[in-house]
Amino acid sequence: MRVYNHRMILDLPYILETRRNHALEHATLHLLASAPRKHKGAIAGHSNPTGFFLFGDLEIDEVRSAATQALIRLRSGENKLAIHAGCGTNLVTTALLSGTLAWSVLRGAKSTLMRLLLLPIAVLLAMVGFFLAKPLGPLLQQHITTEADMGNLQIVDIVRVRNGVHRIITA
Repeated sequence: MRVYNHRMILDLPYILETRRNHALEHATLHLLASAPRKHKGAIAGHSNPTGFFLFGDLEIDEVRSAATQALIRLRSGENKLAIHAGCGTNLVTTALLSGTLAWSVLRGAKSTLMRLLLLPIAVLLAMVGFFLAKPLGPLLQQHITTEADMGNLQIVDIVRVRNGVHRIITA
């Protein structure tokens, strides 16, 4: 019987490529947020094994510059750029931890009255989950959902898909 550890799974080709692209996406978002931009609207991203998408009112030149600089800075060891406060990992961690802790108190209640009596405890535990998730989300990003070591990842192309959507293709 073969035993798998989490590193073996995280280093599988499609998973590792997605994690690297996720880190590059975050680094690119950090650089775009700190650069003077023509439009200051919200920007977001989505990663996959072949690159990532950026959503927002962006010019292709600023996307190209930010993505290229992000790759250079990650390669030079600026690993903190791979962690982003707005990452879905943080949102999911908060929702799951808070919801699970609140549910754990209410799940055994047989009556509406019992649920109402337990509700303050459930809310308190949800708040505990919320505060525990603040450091846990970035840790999950650092160790599970992103990989700051870019390996041999290269930016192949950057294309404007349509207004408000850019595709960064990597290999």
